[in-house]
Amino acid sequence: MHQLRLFLLVSSLAFSNIDLPDNFKADFTQMITNTKNKVIHYSGEVRFTEGKLFKWSYKVPTQKEVCTDGMELLVVDHDLEQVSAYYIAKGLDVSKILKKAKHHSENIYVANFDSKKYTIQLDKQQRLQSIAYFDDLDNKVQIVFKHIKYGKGNFSKASMQCDYPASYDVIRG
Repeated sequence: MHQLRLFLLVSSLAFSNIDLPDNFKADFTQMITNTKNKVIHYSGEVRFTEGKLFKWSYKVPTQKEVCTDGMELLVVDHDLEQVSAYYIAKGLDVSKILKKAKHHSENIYVANFDSKKYTIQLDKQQRLQSIAYFDDLDNKVQIVFKHIKYGKGNFSKASMQCDYPASYDVIRG
């Protein structure tokens, strides 16, 4: 569910006063801190293109891919040999969150929506640097982007798809 909420938040940045390029590619670190201060670290690479296509390639601690075409979200867990498919309509209306985003301080935007607070930080070049929020289980979720490269044009559709063997179990949610 963290991936769904994150996807929706980042994809909706295109509708806020925060400018996103035609595409970007970045390394990311995702930290999830539970209410007992136990921290789980994930890292990998993310790609964004065409205003709605995302591919998150998790490398540590497990191999997982999260891809979307703007309507469906696929989570491919290579360790479990499993694919989970979700329709985006079941998620948040993040465009409403970002419409409520207010400039808080230098390079920081804050949005309060549906009893949740989202913090979006930009770097000095006004590129996405981090996103933080508390999920439905009161876990603190923070995603930090590094080595971000903004570009023009689009990545190929093939590079944005989650590939998996036909032998993987597919679960529709």
